[in-house]
Amino acid sequence: MNHLAILRRSLAVLVLTGAALAARDDLLVADFEGATYGAWKTTGEAFGPGPARGTLPGQMEVSGFEGRGLVNSFYNGDRSVGTLTSPPFRIERDFLVFLVGGGMHPGETCINLLIGGKVVRTATGPNDKPGGSERLERHSWEVRALAGKDAIIEIVDRATGGWGHINVDHIVQSDRPAGVVQHVRPLVIDRDYLRFRFPARAGKRAQIALFVDGRIARHAAGADRDAPQALTWDVSRLKGAHAELHISEPLGGDLSSPLADSVSLGDRPEGGLIVVDRLYRETYRPQFHFSARTNWLNDPNGLVFFDGEYHLFFQHNPSGIDWGNTTWGHAVSADLLHWRQLEHALFPDELGTMFSGSAVVDQGDTAGFRTGAGKALVAIYTAAGGTNAASQGKPFTQCIAYSNDRGRTWTKYGGNPVLGHIVGGNRDPKVLWHAPAARWIMALYLDGSDFALFASPDLKRWEKLCDVPMPGTDECPDFFELPVEGDARETKWVFWGGNGNYRLGAFDGRRFMPETPPLRSCYGANDYAAQTYSDIPASDGRRIQIAWMRGGRYPGMPFNQQMSFPRVLTLRKTPEGVRLFFEPIGEIAALRTETREWRGLALAPGKNPLAEFQGELWDIEADLEPGSASETGFVVRGARIAYDAEARELRTPGGAAPLAPEDGRIALRLLVDRTSIEVFAGGGLRLICFCFLPDPADRGLELYAKDGGAACRTLRVSALRSAWPE
Repeated sequence: MNHLAILRRSLAVLVLTGAALAARDDLLVADFEGATYGAWKTTGEAFGPGPARGTLPGQMEVSGFEGRGLVNSFYNGDRSVGTLTSPPFRIERDFLVFLVGGGMHPGETCINLLIGGKVVRTATGPNDKPGGSERLERHSWEVRALAGKDAIIEIVDRATGGWGHINVDHIVQSDRPAGVVQHVRPLVIDRDYLRFRFPARAGKRAQIALFVDGRIARHAAGADRDAPQALTWDVSRLKGAHAELHISEPLGGDLSSPLADSVSLGDRPEGGLIVVDRLYRETYRPQFHFSARTNWLNDPNGLVFFDGEYHLFFQHNPSGIDWGNTTWGHAVSADLLHWRQLEHALFPDELGTMFSGSAVVDQGDTAGFRTGAGKALVAIYTAAGGTNAASQGKPFTQCIAYSNDRGRTWTKYGGNPVLGHIVGGNRDPKVLWHAPAARWIMALYLDGSDFALFASPDLKRWEKLCDVPMPGTDECPDFFELPVEGDARETKWVFWGGNGNYRLGAFDGRRFMPETPPLRSCYGANDYAAQTYSDIPASDGRRIQIAWMRGGRYPGMPFNQQMSFPRVLTLRKTPEGVRLFFEPIGEIAALRTETREWRGLALAPGKNPLAEFQGELWDIEADLEPGSASETGFVVRGARIAYDAEARELRTPGGAAPLAPEDGRIALRLLVDRTSIEVFAGGGLRLICFCFLPDPADRGLELYAKDGGAACRTLRVSALRSAWPE
């Protein structure tokens, strides 16, 4: 009998056993009826101060929970993130049974069972598209093989787009399964294809996931189809791997398992093929936005130019597809287009995991780290105490490390931390050299909406200069000076926060004096923790920024998350005052393969002048005149970028921004990658970055007008090539 037959037999036996015996009483793990979470620990804001009492403001009606309270991570809407973690408990029954609802984003909106720090079971809500329901449904994990082990439940919300939340209630240990039952069984991959069939009308309660080395390598969910749906995963790259199948399906009256019974390995696909190609060519891999070779990625760190290379350090999990074990990944580029990922730079230690920070070239060797003729690179980072086993009980502090070999290897300073704990989760130091004062300046997040500036002569000894309040934002600051309209005689300092809000003002070497309230720059759902480059040569003079495109989804991929495309920041005068403007770096032109241009293009309902265009990667520039149309814009692979003339608003699947015509026209520029679109509107005054998940078969491009005529004064459409090597 082969391993898949054994899997099917064991599934049936376990369901029958659990249903028939039921000899022991259920054990309550949590019912969330109290005013607080008790011994459960929270991070972030998503889960609020305690269990919700049903529906939260702005949320569809929540139903299906028991009693008065439940876990609901919709506090402050879908943009908030965080975790909720249980105290340890022992596995004493055959099943863990709970209620779950909310978003279906594996690894992002989920409830996880951890044994020894490893995720061994996971479940999500049922929703990943507009519509859906906030009703919680019963779900069961078969855990017989884990009997006697100490476990932790972790409820996770790391998604910020639609359905970026999770609802959980009434977790019990039981010998009786209920609702959707999930079983986990080992699998040795010895064929090129793994085939399975979702039953008719299975819905998204039926799911199958393939885990390799503790991470999700493949995931699929059923649909409300009238006929069974046969699918195949290409697992050729995983041949020889010892994997796990996590199969979830509703418990039927006859105790059958049609999804589990359908699983087979073979040399040929059956039904629809879900292709995962070679590295960097995968179905949902961004082709000109940076993504890590494998595993989780978040904030850009340590952006610095040195010796002909742009360095991009980044938060990275070297051992998992989800957030955790944060380490500084490292990539370099000569042109900000083509990246080469190097070995990791900084690993967790006894002071904590490696949270965000910055890097500089110590031109004058102020720290004394230089060992040869070249200059030392210095990284300034947060050691996140309490986030790894070796740092339990220790606070967040600021530390430094240095490199004398062009950033290839790093040595942590023996006198770390260089700035001790101040308050809260103080973190994310951004450091620059201030020539007039001849010292280093650090912008640091403190707590709440409070930031501060510090100064040092040598990167080792720091004194506080001033507080910088940033209402409406937190974490990941940046601080830099820019000329207004390119005039070096008139400059302003920009203090930037993690969500893209910024303040303009003056800086005298000791105090930042704000001249504006926090101003909004980013209107998309997937733009966060941006940082600008240090040490760009004066001959270049650009202020170049990269952001984390937080919250994108890449099902079945070996990587998770991506960076924005590099963009140039400038200050320009507007009727509302001086404001930041954004534009893609000019190097994008090197990726253009074919460009078409039009002038004076008339638009009418039902007409699409771009109907012949098919593709995935585009750089599109347009000057639109709304005319009598109620709406005009683009549809790119199913994603609508629409200008509402009456509301004077630009709307996208990832967010909307106010936008007034200038000389009767709307200037738009779209950078389109496989899973993201960046919209630069109004000449770059408005920035909307969002991730999307198009149908791989949809390669269409449409320029349209609705309910009347419009015009496109100028239009340029450029097809782009991949930045990754063949």
